[in-house]
Amino acid sequence: MPRHPHPSQRRPVPARQYEIRVSGAVGKSVLARFEGFESEIEPAETILRGEVPDQSALHGLLEQIQGLGLELVGVRRVDLRPGSDAEEDA
Repeated sequence: MPRHPHPSQRRPVPARQYEIRVSGAVGKSVLARFEGFESEIEPAETILRGEVPDQSALHGLLEQIQGLGLELVGVRRVDLRPGSDAEEDA
C-alpha cells in the first residue's frame, strides 16, 4: 500500500489561476468581496480571474458565489504562463 510522504518531503502545490463566470453584471460592492481577483464585465456575464491556492479554497469561493445569490455560469482553470495555451474546464 502506498504511503504518504513525510511532511519534510512534501513539495508545495502551486496555486492555480481560475476564470469564473457568473450571470449578469455584478456591482462594485459585490466585486470588492473577491479580493485578489480581477473582474471584467461583459454584457451578459461578469468574469472573475485570479489565483486559487487549492481545492479547498476553490470550494470556499464557489460557496461564496452561491451565498451571494450569484448564478454560476462556468469555472475553468487557466494556465497563464507565457507561451502556454493550456486551458482546462472545471
